[in-house]
Amino acid sequence: MLYESLLLLGVLSVTFMLPHLALGMAYGIVLPGPVLFVHVFAVIGIYFVWYWRHGGQTLAMQTWRLKIVGVDGNPPQLRQLILRYVLSWPSLLFYGVGLLWAIFDRDRQFLHERLSGTRIIFAPPTTAAKPPPAGT
Repeated sequence: MLYESLLLLGVLSVTFMLPHLALGMAYGIVLPGPVLFVHVFAVIGIYFVWYWRHGGQTLAMQTWRLKIVGVDGNPPQLRQLILRYVLSWPSLLFYGVGLLWAIFDRDRQFLHERLSGTRIIFAPPTTAAKPPPAGT
């Protein structure tokens, strides 16, 4: 989660901070707090759902060889991914109770995974290209 947060800083600096900085400098506009929260929620949601939808892994998950799949092992549906994202917020914000849930869950799943019908698996290692035969 720490590595994912570092990557999100870059995403948010480009898609959130720069546009709002430009609005503030050019027009003296500062949007109200609820609008800013909705913008952050949408930007982070687009980031996660897009990566989960296209390969089941964010950049950080690729590093740790983790992958999001449906409970049947197939790629999850868009509805499941959106639900997973939305449910992960209270899972984290209520003192991490949705993460602590994994300690007691029989399959070691987070609460938002259980409710959205997804799970995290270890992705198989990618195979590197074979080196050319010796003497060629």
